[in-house]
Amino acid sequence: MDRFTVKQKKEIQLIGISFVLFLILMVTEHSGLFPDTRGGRLTLLLLYLVPYFIVGNDVVRKCLLGIKNRQLFDESFLMTLATVGAFGCGEFGEAVAVMLFYQVGEFFQSYAVGRSRGSIADLMSMAADFANRENEDGSVEVIDPDDIEVGDILVIKPGEKVPTDGIVIEGSGFVNTSALTGESMPRAVSEGEQVISGCINGESLLRVRAEKEFDDCTVSQILELVEEASSRKSVTENFITKFARWYTPAVVIAAVILAFIPPLIFGNFAAEFGKWVLRACTFLVISCPCALVISVPLAFFGGIGAASRIGVLIKGSNYLEQLAELDTVVSDKTGTLTEGRFRVAMIEAAKGYDTSDVIRYAAAAESGSTHPIAAAICEACEKPIPASKIKDGHTIAGKGVTVTAGRDRIAVGNSGFFEDEGIALPETITDVSGTDCFVAKNGKYIGTIVVSDMPKAGAKEAIKGMLGAGVRSIVMLTGDSQRVAGSVAAELGISDFKAELLPQDKVAAVEGLTEALRKKAGGKDADKKRGRLAFIGDGINDAPVLSVSDIGIAMGSLGSDAATEAADVVIMDDDIGKIPAVMKIARRTLSISRQNIVFALFVKFACLLLGAIGIANMWIAVFADVGVAVICILNSMRMLNKGQ
Repeated sequence: MDRFTVKQKKEIQLIGISFVLFLILMVTEHSGLFPDTRGGRLTLLLLYLVPYFIVGNDVVRKCLLGIKNRQLFDESFLMTLATVGAFGCGEFGEAVAVMLFYQVGEFFQSYAVGRSRGSIADLMSMAADFANRENEDGSVEVIDPDDIEVGDILVIKPGEKVPTDGIVIEGSGFVNTSALTGESMPRAVSEGEQVISGCINGESLLRVRAEKEFDDCTVSQILELVEEASSRKSVTENFITKFARWYTPAVVIAAVILAFIPPLIFGNFAAEFGKWVLRACTFLVISCPCALVISVPLAFFGGIGAASRIGVLIKGSNYLEQLAELDTVVSDKTGTLTEGRFRVAMIEAAKGYDTSDVIRYAAAAESGSTHPIAAAICEACEKPIPASKIKDGHTIAGKGVTVTAGRDRIAVGNSGFFEDEGIALPETITDVSGTDCFVAKNGKYIGTIVVSDMPKAGAKEAIKGMLGAGVRSIVMLTGDSQRVAGSVAAELGISDFKAELLPQDKVAAVEGLTEALRKKAGGKDADKKRGRLAFIGDGINDAPVLSVSDIGIAMGSLGSDAATEAADVVIMDDDIGKIPAVMKIARRTLSISRQNIVFALFVKFACLLLGAIGIANMWIAVFADVGVAVICILNSMRMLNKGQ
């Protein structure tokens, strides 16, 4: 890709031509070739207007359009007014210099923004340009991805992008998910497995059945979220927007006062007016707020781009700012801190029953559920009861399920469910670590199935990383028993957990923790009033909790509609270890934006004061405008190298 765009190349040419003409005129003027007469000054003015309009044509045009549309107070208006005033005071060289160096700063800004947008170019270019659809007669036609319908058979050749989410029906190989997840390691896929839009097929041909239309697929949702992210501004960005809205007209009014009032008060108006107009023009150049208006959003955009390169999608700079102020992290257990792939660890049968009976009846009850625990029980059953004999299923969320299998009424659930059903449990319960699923037949306990789930690789290190990054408290929420929750929490180094929670209990727990943080932030013990709470979940069962937390982070949500809808931050694979890295990116972004604000305001107000009393001339004004803007933009561009 070219380093500069066509527009930027044209801008370089205009700046170069104007700069050469400006130097020639400056040398000519100071060599005395133009007499200090009315005719000589007029000729010099006309000559200086040539480089002025070559480099400043766009600025003057934007100023005139702003006046026409009654939108006066922007940078173009300030620069045009200041340079016209300088020409009127006879400072021709300074007028051209202001416009020339202002355009140099604008070019630098354009280049920096282009670099920043390029930081998420891979994310934005991951949508397929075409799809190969297989017709009923076996022929293959190339179609637009928008024309894909659910059920279409797509042929994905080696090196091509997967156009929409689907299921592999023929072929096996590896797909590159780096554009989605930030991971360079290819993912193996085979018949019956899901492939996600935006991935790149490896060296094998795949036949895929489309499960979603293009507008509903993962890559389309991600692109939509990236486009919407710019509209969700951080508190810092909103401050800058409001500040510029009031600051710009205020300095214009101040400049007008500076030009007219002092000559009336301190001396002969006609003799002093030119001097004070020049000071007012200098004042206007210094006051241009582009250093703040550009560099602060650029830092946040760079932060979002840095996060995207490690496979983390942040839906707006407001969420990036909140990540920098994170105090408490609340996490779901299953599928977030643990693998979420359950297996039957032990089967215990009551007297008069075999373990095969227990697993068979349990599998019959769980056959209609998609819960991971239910899937593990069904997978462990070698001789299931025929589906035709199973009816009248009834599920109580977070507790258990009942069905009729043949003539028997089967119940499977936790201890609370059995208590509600009035079914007595044995006095002693197995001490095997895992989730206890009690099984009853016709109102009588017949056995226990223990289903276990292992902590994710790297989960313990991620917990340490979050605490090291400044998180004060990590809380685990789970519907599992106290025994299982305590075992997992101890293994991962989590000191605070809440167990045996229903979905609504999780929402209440998060709301309670959030309220406690708010009270603490408003009290005497407040430390910078951070008080932000993030909830990490799988984005499917935890969608309500993701919505009520300050920051909802969806884990393991590749292809999950619920995650992209409910969460504020989407980690495109299930690597919880990326959260500490994103927190560091967020804090660095906020630090850089604050550095820009403090530096720019300090220099500008100092130079404004110097300009008002006549110490700062136009050249100092150019530094206070263009120089400060370039320094702030360079500072913001440090974010562009993060995440690589």
